[in-house]
Amino acid sequence: MNRLRPFIRTLERRDRLSPDELALLSSAQLRVQGFRRGQEIVRAKTQPGESCLMVQGISGREMVTAEGKRQISALHVAGDFVDLHSFVLKRMDHAVVALTEVTAVFVPHAEIRRIIDASPHLGRLFWLMTTIDGAIQRAWIACLGRSTAMQHMAHLFCELWTRMEIVGLVSGHSFPFRLTQAELADVVGLSAVHVNRTLQELRGLGVVDWNGEQVEIIDFDRLVALGDFDKTYLNLTQEPR
Repeated sequence: MNRLRPFIRTLERRDRLSPDELALLSSAQLRVQGFRRGQEIVRAKTQPGESCLMVQGISGREMVTAEGKRQISALHVAGDFVDLHSFVLKRMDHAVVALTEVTAVFVPHAEIRRIIDASPHLGRLFWLMTTIDGAIQRAWIACLGRSTAMQHMAHLFCELWTRMEIVGLVSGHSFPFRLTQAELADVVGLSAVHVNRTLQELRGLGVVDWNGEQVEIIDFDRLVALGDFDKTYLNLTQEPR
């Protein structure tokens, strides 16, 4: 149950789980594995027989062009299933890579099927998590296409703080973020030089500071306004699903 605690917290923020449902989740057969920074967690073009659930660290969905240019299309933190969709899609069209030291658990697809068959409610919650992934993707596309670099980065920091708060990883308005500026550039679709300049601008405005280990949001309300951040897409209301 301890390994699943972050995932359970993400579910319980959106709906109530019964004791029987908690017991069903805790009965799942899991495989625990650690990953070094830069190591592939899920390989592209493979057909996994299990889905990966983040326990610790940050991972990213990675797309690489024929020229070797990389775009990180999603960031995943503790409590996130990075490839729950592989249960139904079967073949992965992208890789998932560890951007920090990562601990993950792997849940066999047979176990996911057993849980869904035993509890249609948990099946709907699993479905909900994949739809939230889609909502986050839409928000990221809007930022990539229509936001300035400063707005985009402000939105990203607001989102990450909100998602990490769910699983108890924040301290005040600070959260762990041990990516490099080059990795952040791959997230926001900018050059490393542009990322550095944008971070300096945010620091100069007195809204955010980042020392390479922790992001400290100094003025949360102003950062929300700067990034036009509306957390509706994260579906944080607890209601029957």
